[in-house]
Amino acid sequence: MARFLVRRIFLGVVVMWLVATVVFILYFVTPHDPARLIAGKDATAQMLTDVRIRLGLNEPIIQQYFSYLGRLVQGNLGYSYFNSEPVSTIIGQDLPVTASLAIGGAVLWLIIGVLAGVLAATRPRSVADRTVTGLALLFYSMPTFLLGELFLLLLFFRLHLLGFDFFPGSGYVGITQSVGGWAQHMILPWFTLALVTGAVYARLTRGSMLDVLGEDYVRTARAKGLSERRVVYRHALRAAITPVTTQFGIDLGTLLGGVIVTETVYGLPGLGQQIYNSISRQDLPVIIALVLLASAFVVTANILVDAVYALLDPRVRLT
Repeated sequence: MARFLVRRIFLGVVVMWLVATVVFILYFVTPHDPARLIAGKDATAQMLTDVRIRLGLNEPIIQQYFSYLGRLVQGNLGYSYFNSEPVSTIIGQDLPVTASLAIGGAVLWLIIGVLAGVLAATRPRSVADRTVTGLALLFYSMPTFLLGELFLLLLFFRLHLLGFDFFPGSGYVGITQSVGGWAQHMILPWFTLALVTGAVYARLTRGSMLDVLGEDYVRTARAKGLSERRVVYRHALRAAITPVTTQFGIDLGTLLGGVIVTETVYGLPGLGQQIYNSISRQDLPVIIALVLLASAFVVTANILVDAVYALLDPRVRLT
């Protein structure tokens, strides 16, 4: 297992190096002038020269590249062009919001999707199966922003008119400030993510379970007199959950990089909002840091998924 993890981590480091190199080429080698972005359109030639010297843009490109890698290894992400605030501080403020949204939504959609898929698979062609399939198709076809707006209309605006203010319309309360307030502000965004994404997991779990329930070892377990609950959840689901685990790792890693639509709908000051604002302002240090952070989340999620996949499926060799 240790050798397996070392190889996966080494591969992840190589991928991150390649991503960092591509980002450097895109933003520092391609023909555009970062100094112009900082100094503004009305900057004089002397101002541009001073900015280039301060940022090291006047140095040879290979020296800029190794300085760039050295800063990344040390965790130095630079300063925002927009307000001169350290990029690490900006990310540190926004990451808890996105992490709260992504992890909470992921737990919900995993529970909803897997349980709904198991229910449909164990009762094929029944009312339960058709209901799960129909609802999964409905939510899978519904854009996230539309479901979010419907929740705001029905559960915030309409209830607010009736005197019920349980669901906040926007904003964020840190978990360290108030656990109840944090959950109250996150519940609608969580279910917005969970219902849309859980539809995919319901269909994926259903299809995988239908394949597994016809295997010989499942029939053998039933022939031994094991309860149907144990057959389904102890034997069949363990084998059927492997493709769900793979999808889960990819989705969670991607969401941790920024949930732009959901954060915008609910006014959450997370990484998704920061990505949008940074692109609008052409704030290169923040954009670069967010791209690398999103890549790191995806790489880490895939390493964890590989390890969990090997533990769930004994046919996968830990090599």
